[in-house]
Formats: sequence, C-alpha cells, structure tokens
Amino acid sequence: MRQIPLGTKGTFTLRVLPEHLANQFKDAMLPQVLATPVMILVMENAALNAIRPFLETGESAVGTEIDVRHLAATPVGHNVRAEAEVIRTEGKRIVFKVSARDETEEIGNGTHQRIVINLQSFNERLAKKSKR
Repeated sequence: MRQIPLGTKGTFTLRVLPEHLANQFKDAMLPQVLATPVMILVMENAALNAIRPFLETGESAVGTEIDVRHLAATPVGHNVRAEAEVIRTEGKRIVFKVSARDETEEIGNGTHQRIVINLQSFNERLAKKSKR
C-alpha cells in the first residue's frame, strides 16, 4: 500500500431499486424506503473507491467498523450518492468520514474504518477456517 494522503475522497452512487428497500430485509410492513444496510453498503463502496488507487496488486481493504446515523428516508427510484474522506491512517488501518445524500437531502453520516489486506493471505486463512 502506498501512502494515502489525508483528505483523499471517493464516491459511489446507487439508484434505489425495490430490492434495496427496508421491507425486503426485515418486515414486509415497513415503508418502501432505502434500508439502512444498503446505505452502509454505498458508504463502504465510496471508502473503498477512495483508497483503491493506493492499493498494490494483490491488496484490498475490508470494513472493520462502522458508526453511522440514518437521518432521512429515501424512496425507490431516487439516486443515493455517498462520499468518503480519509481522516486518519494508522499503518494499514484507514478511518473515513462518510456521508450519503439523495436528490433532496443528506440521508446519513458518520465514520467508517477499513484495514488493508493481502488477498492471498486472507483467502488462505479463510480456507483453513472453512475446513473446520
């Protein structure tokens, strides 16, 4: 991994489809609005996009911590755009400020942490765990 400058930003956009709605994940009685786990997915993808240019061949980064608030509902058909900004690095640990908006307003914000991994080592450990 190359040095990642503080302030590095990434984005990710998702058009809200029926499969992204809260009533598909939990209770069918819930309103037809974007599910919180999907908002988090958009934020995580923005964070990964921010650091992708700094990763070496054979590296990726996995999420290890998320602390976000879901502030507003987003109906199907709207676009959600997340932005992630690097606010701290500690070796292979990267901390981001994250936020998400739909066409009308901010719908969520908080912090997210990822750790850079070597994919080969990670997959080897996972294979050992799968054999148990």
